[in-house]
Formats: sequence, C-alpha cells, structure tokens
Amino acid sequence: MLLRSLRVRNFRAHEDTRVTFAPRINLIGGPNGAGKTNLLEAIHYLCLSKSFLAAQDSYALREGAPFFELEGVFAGTQRPELVVRLIYVPGEGKRVFFNGAPLERLADLVGELPVVVLSPADQALTGGPPEERRRFLDNLLSQAYPAYLQDLLQYRRALRQRNELLARWRRHPASVQPSLLESWQEELVALGSRLIHRRLRFVQEFAAYLAEAHACLGLSAEIPRIEYVTVAPLDPEADPEAIAAAFRARLQRLAPREREQGRTLTGPHRDELVLRLNGLEVRRYASQGQHRIMGLALKLAKFFYLRARRDETPLLLLDDVFDGLDRYRTQRILELLQHGEQIEQSFVTSARLDLLQELQTLAAPENRIFWVEAGRVREPDPSLSLS
Repeated sequence: MLLRSLRVRNFRAHEDTRVTFAPRINLIGGPNGAGKTNLLEAIHYLCLSKSFLAAQDSYALREGAPFFELEGVFAGTQRPELVVRLIYVPGEGKRVFFNGAPLERLADLVGELPVVVLSPADQALTGGPPEERRRFLDNLLSQAYPAYLQDLLQYRRALRQRNELLARWRRHPASVQPSLLESWQEELVALGSRLIHRRLRFVQEFAAYLAEAHACLGLSAEIPRIEYVTVAPLDPEADPEAIAAAFRARLQRLAPREREQGRTLTGPHRDELVLRLNGLEVRRYASQGQHRIMGLALKLAKFFYLRARRDETPLLLLDDVFDGLDRYRTQRILELLQHGEQIEQSFVTSARLDLLQELQTLAAPENRIFWVEAGRVREPDPSLSLS
C-alpha cells in the first residue's frame, strides 16, 4: 500500500499543508516543534481514526480553528486509488469518508489501511505498566483480524456493564439482581475466551517475527521471547471452551473480592505480556539500550506480522527513532528501509542534519526529503537533496 499525497488543514502546527510523497523513503526533516511529527500523526489518523500521541482529538486541533480535516490519496493491491477523508468538529466528533462515501462506524476503518509506528515512546512498551503491552497487542490483532476487533469492542461493553453492576452491589447489594450479574458474566466469559484464544495463538506465531526483527537490528546473539499471562495457566492449544471454563472458575473464586471492590478483577483486560531477553524479564533487568532496541524490534515484528496476514503492506512511520541511536543501529535501519524486500513505503522524521546529508547515498527517484518549519513543508536546501 502507498500513500501518494496528504492534505492537512487546521491540524496541530499546520494551517493548510499539501504533500506528495515518494513510493519508498520519505524523510521529513526540520527543527524540533516545527510540525514534522504532525504529518505522521495525520497519516495515523487516516489509517486508524486516532492519534498515536494524544488521547483526545481536541489536542490535535489548531488553536482557534473550528475543525480539522485530513485527506489522503492511497493506492493498494485491492484498490487502485482510495481517497480517505477525516473531519473532526468539537462537540460533533469525527467522520471518515472512503471515496466520498461515509463510513458507518470508525471501527470499520481499522485494518483497511494497516500502519505501524516506531517512536522513542516504544520504551514504555517494554518498561511501562501492563496496559502498554495490552494496547500493543490489541492494536496489532485488531488490524490483523476484523473479528478480533468486534469481540474486543463487545467485551469492553460487557465489562462496563458488569463493573457498573458490581459497583452498585458494593453500595447497595439489594439493588442488583443476581441473575442480571450472571447474564453479563456469561457474556464476558464468551467474548473474553475468544480474545484469549486468539492471543494464545498470536504469541506462538509472533515468536518467529520477533526473532527476525531482532536479528535485523543486529542482535542475533540475544534471544527474545514473549509470554502471555492470562486468567489461568493454559495449554497454548486450548480451545475456547476450555478457556471459558478456566475463566469462569477464576471469576467464581474472585467473586467475594469483586463485590467488595466493585470491579472485575480478572480477564483479558488484566492480562500481561512478559518480554524476555536470554531468559531475563526485560521490564526488570534490561539496560536502557536493551529497552530501546526491544521496543523497536517489537514494532518491526508487528510490521512483519501484519504484512504476512493482510492483503496490503503496512505503511511504516518512524518518528525520531534515530535520536540517541548508535551509528551501527542507524545504518541497519536505513539499509532495511532502502533494501529490505518486505518494506515498501516509509516515513521518517528527524531533526539531525547529519542524517539528511548521509541519505545522499540513497539517491533514487523513489526517495524524497522534505523540510518542515513553522508548520510549512518545502524542499530542503539542494545540498541535502537525495537527487
């Protein structure tokens, strides 16, 4: 899949920006705070209807503007041309249009335009709390399998309903009918067991992609491993029925505590991905450098996994990933972008002039450098050009 062009209106630092991209490497340079990352964020919005930086859409609205609008022209194997338009209006929310036709639900966008982001924030993926790794897992599987996303959305609804009932039980036990709580529990178990089943299979499948990504970054001597900790110790080949039985039994054991605390204490929303290097848990024992590389490897493995399971090759967004990265690792990533058979189009932001100059060696018509300053995009100085 390729993104041919992008238009950004009233978005972050950009008042009205139009960019035509190259089919391979698009390096976006400029000083910090100039609006480089805004372009990557806009691409992510068009692919997944949300930011990879901010939790609220209002944060992306240019100061004083009544709305923001994004439009991208894509080309893929399934559609020779797809124009995606997203509009956000405060108080009204977002709407997405495919070739002029509105999507009924924002969730229908997920997986149509696969995308993967690498950024310095990936260190939170390896060193942060479990919700960071669950978010990674859910984002990946939602893009890979539409049925997973539907189960996830319904699971979250069932979880909210059950938590509301448990909170009421905690305050006024007589106000909650046990049969109603049981009904939502069964809904939770049915949906949750399907999520766990897919996650168990994913961990088995993902191991090879993670090892490949780690080797691409020049770390074949270290052995990365990923483990899934869920409602009970389960056979990786367990079917949804066996998982449902284990989930239900766990809920029954925790029932007194859940009613005391007024919330659901077990399930996919509480699960953990444990990352290891040479047998040691990354979160506890890895060095800062190992955290950085492991985060990059996870995102690169995500790219490889999605490429193998979708009809379209994902777009790859690299936001300031070279800051603080040693020269050897920088070269490995650049070589992968330029010569790796699996990667097609990439978008790379950097404030490093030396990197722009170094990319002169990648001179080719399928690559391009842009310079962003004060929310405006232009061609860089000729001395920094790829041609």
